[in-house]
Amino acid sequence: MPELRVYHFSEQAYHAAWEIETDSLRVTLPNRNCDPAVASNIINERLDEWMLCDELGLDIMVNEHHSSATCLSPSAAIPLAMLARQTRRARLLGLGFAVSLRRDPVWLAEELAYIDVVSGGRLDIGLPKGAPYEISPTNSNPVKITERYWDAHDLLLKALSHQDGPFNWESEWFNHRQVNIWPRPFQQPHPPVFVTGGSPGTARSVGERGHVLVTILGGWKARELFDIYRRRSLEVGRGFPGPDRFGYCALMGVGETEAEGHRRLQEIAGYFRTTSIVGEAFMNPPGYMPPPANAQWLKRNQTRGRAGDHFPATTRDGRKLKIGSGAGMGTGVSAQDMVDAAIAFTGTPDQVYEQIVEFCAHSGGVGNLMIMGQGGELSHAETVANLSLFSREVLPRLRELDQSAFVDAARERLEQPVATA
Repeated sequence: MPELRVYHFSEQAYHAAWEIETDSLRVTLPNRNCDPAVASNIINERLDEWMLCDELGLDIMVNEHHSSATCLSPSAAIPLAMLARQTRRARLLGLGFAVSLRRDPVWLAEELAYIDVVSGGRLDIGLPKGAPYEISPTNSNPVKITERYWDAHDLLLKALSHQDGPFNWESEWFNHRQVNIWPRPFQQPHPPVFVTGGSPGTARSVGERGHVLVTILGGWKARELFDIYRRRSLEVGRGFPGPDRFGYCALMGVGETEAEGHRRLQEIAGYFRTTSIVGEAFMNPPGYMPPPANAQWLKRNQTRGRAGDHFPATTRDGRKLKIGSGAGMGTGVSAQDMVDAAIAFTGTPDQVYEQIVEFCAHSGGVGNLMIMGQGGELSHAETVANLSLFSREVLPRLRELDQSAFVDAARERLEQPVATA
């Protein structure tokens, strides 16, 4: 069974803007609030940390957002291209490339193939749907965005894998008379594909295609999505998927003492308290959500911005936590609360290892772990210490973890009859 892979992730946040009195850190915040010298320091520190990952035996995950003080990377391809040349061992995951918001999947295929060739076949392609607040800055149409996403997905993968000269593509969203990318990717037929998902529909679609399904900060409920994926994989004849088909992203703060680990986590958790500071007008553009999801949104009387409840997390015993933005929001949530909700792993190396194992066992096996080892206002020095201690004391044990029993338990659970009302 493949060993568990661990990717380090940071959003490269411009935290100097977090104290600005604004109803949105995305889309509308004037860039006069960005000091290029400060941004240069932030970006280069994050690049140095990813370079360190290559030495520590960790893999690397980057993402992208637009018009935002919460993420300074406007394209995952930019840092990945730099890291492809500078690193030697680490897998490079761009999670990712919001193909439903991009004008040209073929152009993206060319960029990805180039990165994969430079890295010698270490690229992992992440294809999220794209957040609703990305619609406006990318000048995209939210209507039928899911259909556009899968069409772009199909075109992208065909462009990466087709080797017999130009092909034609005509669809509702894309029209290409001649697609024939150079160079073709190092990995054949194309690099592995990761898809983020938080809904049953996405889990089914990803399971049908056999990609890696990644849940981000989903907590214990990630198992429900993984089980939907497993059932769909069996229905289409792909067999029972192993842990390598599943990924999970959580915050991580480890220390020589429990208190040190918790302190680091609380600084990283500044991510929770800022990423949801979004103008309400950008959170649910018309047509973005399918009708059932929209109905649930209205039932919850959902709002966003500083009054928002962006990360409603639930512990295994059913206790609900509110971790988001707003006056005092999330400030009373302890490190242990975040562990209880499985949105963070923290404490001493032994505690972090045990928490990860517990989550993997509950989920039926997880082969790809994405840890946010830097976030909020955690300094470069503290990030280096955080990653180094994890790599030295936790990573070797995770690589030796045998998840066979977790998979067997998931298989047995799915063989039980589904309860009906």
